[in-house]
Amino acid sequence: MAPTLEISEPKAAADPMLPVPCRIRRVRNETADTFTWELQPADGPARFAFQPGQFNMLYVFGVGEVPISISGDPADTQSFRHTTRAVGVVTRAMRQLRAGDVLGVRGPFGSAWPIEAAAGRDVVIVAGGIGLAPLRPALCRLLAQRRRYGRIVLLYGARTPQDILFPHELERWRGKFDLEVQVTVDRSADTWRGNVGVVTTLIPCAPFEPANAVALVCGPEVMMRYTVRELQRRGIAADRIHVSMERNMKCAIGFCGHCQYGPAFICKDGPIFPFDRVESIFGKAEV
Repeated sequence: MAPTLEISEPKAAADPMLPVPCRIRRVRNETADTFTWELQPADGPARFAFQPGQFNMLYVFGVGEVPISISGDPADTQSFRHTTRAVGVVTRAMRQLRAGDVLGVRGPFGSAWPIEAAAGRDVVIVAGGIGLAPLRPALCRLLAQRRRYGRIVLLYGARTPQDILFPHELERWRGKFDLEVQVTVDRSADTWRGNVGVVTTLIPCAPFEPANAVALVCGPEVMMRYTVRELQRRGIAADRIHVSMERNMKCAIGFCGHCQYGPAFICKDGPIFPFDRVESIFGKAEV
């Protein structure tokens, strides 16, 4: 899939392997090790379009490139956002960049959350840790078209209260009468008054109709494995449970084979998959 950034050089927009220079407009620290960038094309204003669930390849010059899901609102076509955790060589180098710095961007790539297909159904969003970031665009789109859906339920789990992502936005979402938001943490502090336990403990009592629900799941693979199991116990069919399998991708266009996942390439066929498509190999260490 070719980049959709409209800049002055058609060659850059036509070559999916050629990064487009983008400037960091704003940096916001989310937690101790997680931050959000707001980016714009370095050569001037441009329109940027993506579908919720897609990712970009971000290139730090002289260091390397990593795939990062887009975490912004799809309605914002003037800039785009990425939320990431500093855990590797490239993301640690990204952590050192500041507003005004330039990096390379390729994308957007990949499949999207099935927002249109979910029309008329309840939508259950289950996120673990930084997995809330790739799901944020989906929730923004759902809320922008709220009348098209039944119940919308967000279940979010973090390790500790300090690790909760987008806390102010969660509070704003919690204040909406047409959105159910439940948050839990694995380990609590004395000042925490919310739920304690893994995110799967929220599923049995969550207010949705399983026979008419679509689930969107993103988080660590072990968390997704147990989440899918609980959603199936509630009665949601495997083909209506969608998981994000974003992994360490190198080229994003299926040339290198680094992200092969059974018969699929995550960068081309994913990162969003209906669970019935990956069920036979999901969670296998050797895949």
